[in-house]
Amino acid sequence: MPRAQEGALTRATPPFGGYRWVICALLFAATAINYIDRQMIGVLKPTLQHDLGWTETAYADIVFWFQAAYAVSYLAFGRFIDKVGAKIGYAAAFSIWTLGHMGHALARTAFEFTIARMVLGVGEGGSFPGSLKAVAEWFPKRERAFAIGLLNAGSNVGAIITPLIVPIITFTLGWRWAFILTGLGSFFWLAAWLLLYRSPRNNPRVSAKEAAYIESDPAEPATPVSWLRLLKTKETWAYALGRFLIDPVWWMFLFWLPDFFAKRHHLDLKSFGPPLIAIYVISDIGSLSGGWFSSKLMKRGWSINGARKTAMLVAALAVLPVGLAASVDSLWLAVALVALAAAAHQWFSCNLYAFTSDVFPRRAVASVAGIGGTAGAIGGMLMAQYVGAILQRIGDYTPIFIVAAFSYVVALAAIQLLAPRYAMADVAAAKP
Repeated sequence: MPRAQEGALTRATPPFGGYRWVICALLFAATAINYIDRQMIGVLKPTLQHDLGWTETAYADIVFWFQAAYAVSYLAFGRFIDKVGAKIGYAAAFSIWTLGHMGHALARTAFEFTIARMVLGVGEGGSFPGSLKAVAEWFPKRERAFAIGLLNAGSNVGAIITPLIVPIITFTLGWRWAFILTGLGSFFWLAAWLLLYRSPRNNPRVSAKEAAYIESDPAEPATPVSWLRLLKTKETWAYALGRFLIDPVWWMFLFWLPDFFAKRHHLDLKSFGPPLIAIYVISDIGSLSGGWFSSKLMKRGWSINGARKTAMLVAALAVLPVGLAASVDSLWLAVALVALAAAAHQWFSCNLYAFTSDVFPRRAVASVAGIGGTAGAIGGMLMAQYVGAILQRIGDYTPIFIVAAFSYVVALAAIQLLAPRYAMADVAAAKP
């Protein structure tokens, strides 16, 4: 987008409040539920290993197959949501992952857990494509990174809630009921989504002023974009490679941090709640401030390219100290290092997620998000096998955190190489 045009957009005055923030709140809540469902197996890992006799590699395999299902589904749901829209597509994804989550309560072997996790992965593959599609539909470009930061903060809230409620339910009723009760409660969100979500122009709760503001970006053609065309576009690969490199770090935090604190600092289900809560509270700050930071730079006249990449550079440098997390003896110093890295991940990722709607037309956003999410899940699969092998052989998290420390610098370098400018991707020649 030309700089003059960007400047004109950033000077537009948004309407006070607006129904678009109700949609953002729904996306925030769905993301929180997503992460409660996703993280529960990590919180319960020591308990499940004790009760069911899993090895480190058996647990890694369960994570691996969840991410394999997630990778395939992310790609398929991205295309599906571009065709049917965010309302129906997200509702379908949510229903599948909730049923898969509740199915964990029936599992008794590692194989049965793998099946339940794969169903969960199929559904969760539609979460971020649906969210990014909804954000592209409801927010102009200058607000999208902030809106994505807000909804992405739901992941941290979910990660905070999980170590609070899961131990209570587990000690009171058993770990199977933890899956059942959290799953049943999720259906209230589904009812709210189906009741409240409509496109801005068809929603009577949206004022004419807000609708005009939402649609203030230049008009885009409605021609569908083929996957083949997207795969031939270097911007697609910039986004996908970025996700491939950074997503595995977040997966590792979700699925192995409780185990790290158990092994390195001798915490258990009763005691690792405060460290996990501290980490995800701080990471929430990163999610909100990362989107705010780049949006603020744009309002001051920075280009999208300069604002987004400056924000990602700050985050990439902030992750580097996490390489020391496994070597420090102080629990709370380790918590601080991981918390800084988690916050930086969220800061980086909300700007990277905005890339899809920054440089691709709305009709392609969910498809590109699907391709990138698949790449991220493949990276997560490789990370799962790496972590399982390292822990099984040497039992030390140091090599794992060193890999995490440098992933973001490499990711930003790859993005800069493939997309040196945030110019709109050339998809004009696409065929349905």
